[in-house]
Amino acid sequence: MRCTSVICTNRWHSQEVPLQFTCLFLLYLLLLTSCATPTTKVPTPTPDMAPRHFNAHTFLHGVWKPDDLAFDMTGTIWFSDGVHGTIDRINPDGTVSILLKGLKRPEGVVVLPDNTVVFAEQITNRILSFIPGATAPTLLRQMPGTASSAPCKDGINGIAFDPTTNTLIIPDSPTGSVYRMSLDGKTQTLLVSGMARPDSAVVDKQGTIYIDAQCGGSIWRVPRSGSITHMDGFGMLDDIVIDPHGNLLVTDVSPSIHALIRVNLATGKREVLACQGYEKPEGLLVDAKDDIYLADDDVGKIEEYVPA
Repeated sequence: MRCTSVICTNRWHSQEVPLQFTCLFLLYLLLLTSCATPTTKVPTPTPDMAPRHFNAHTFLHGVWKPDDLAFDMTGTIWFSDGVHGTIDRINPDGTVSILLKGLKRPEGVVVLPDNTVVFAEQITNRILSFIPGATAPTLLRQMPGTASSAPCKDGINGIAFDPTTNTLIIPDSPTGSVYRMSLDGKTQTLLVSGMARPDSAVVDKQGTIYIDAQCGGSIWRVPRSGSITHMDGFGMLDDIVIDPHGNLLVTDVSPSIHALIRVNLATGKREVLACQGYEKPEGLLVDAKDDIYLADDDVGKIEEYVPA
C-alpha cells in the first residue's frame, strides 16, 4: 500500500485554546488521494532517524479478534480479544495460547516486569490482574465511571504502565478523567479531567504522559510539572505509543481517516504510515528495531510493518 507522507504541522496548545479543524480537513483530503495505489512499501520520511520505508505483512490472522497489544519482558506479544472475552499470548512458534477467558470485553493490557498481567474490562469499567497460570483474575479497582451505549461513554479502553513511578495510568473513559493508580489498586490519584473520552495513554522516559481524547480529536500532554497542553485536529484516535526516536504513533479509527499516523513531537509534523488493508486500526506496539504491530479486531489480524 502507498500513503502520502506529510500531513500537516500542529503545535501544542494550552487547554484554553479551542479545537482546531484545519489538520483534520487536510488529513481527510490527503487520505482521499493517498490510499488508492497498492504497493509493498510505505514511504515515511522524517527529519530524524526514523525509518522512511516499511514493508507490511500479516503477523497473525485467524479466528482471533486482537484488540489491544502488549509486550512482556521477553518481547512476546500478548493481546486482548474483546469479542471472545480472552487474554491471549502469541508463542514463538506462531501458535496462540489462551491465558484467561470468560471476560467481559477485555481491552487495554499491560504485562508488568514481574510477569503480572493487568488489563481493563470495558463493560464493567474495572481494572483486573492475574499471574499466568491463574484461572480467574483479581479485581484491582472498580473505576468511578459507568459504561453505557451513549455516544463516547464506552468503558475503559487502553491503560499504560509508567516505569518512572512504577504505577499505572488509567483513562476512565466514561467520566473523561485520567488517574494514576498503584500496582495493587489501593491508591488512585486524579491527573486530569474534562477530556472527551480519554482512550489510551503512554509515558515517555521523562515521565510525561500522552493521552488521546478519542471524541475530542486531540492528544493531551501531561508533564510531571508545568501546564497541560494538547494537539488538535485528529479524527477518532484509538491507541498511542512512542517509537524509539521519540515520535508518537497513533491509530485513527475515524471512517474518513482509518490510518496509522506518526507525530513528530518536536515539530508537530504528522505523517501517514499506512491507510489500507484493515477495517478498524486499533492496538499498537513498536519495538526497539522500529517494527510496528497494528491490531484489527474487525478483520481479526495483526499487521506488522518492518523497516525496509
